Amino acid sequence: MLVTVKLRSKRKNEINKFLSKFYNTEMDIPDALIWQNTYKNPIEISDIIGAFIDNSDNFDLKMWICIDRDIYISISDLNGDKIIRYLFERFPY
Repeated sequence: MLVTVKLRSKRKNEINKFLSKFYNTEMDIPDALIWQNTYKNPIEISDIIGAFIDNSDNFDLKMWICIDRDIYISISDLNGDKIIRYLFERFPY
């Protein structure tokens, strides 16, 4: 099962700054306003969701995840922790 994470921003270089900080390396996507990545293991997205929540005041980004086909969930400070808990309950491997 593949899960998807999408980042969107209205500012150029915002996604690049966030991902460079998250991956602890300089990314080369300075003009991207949309970034998408798929993961084989749904638990892997919990790290990027946590980083997104922790840095929501520092970056002008929107995050969407897709864990069920064609259903996207917007991640916010209000639901991020609950989504992470849900991932570990639903996919306990």
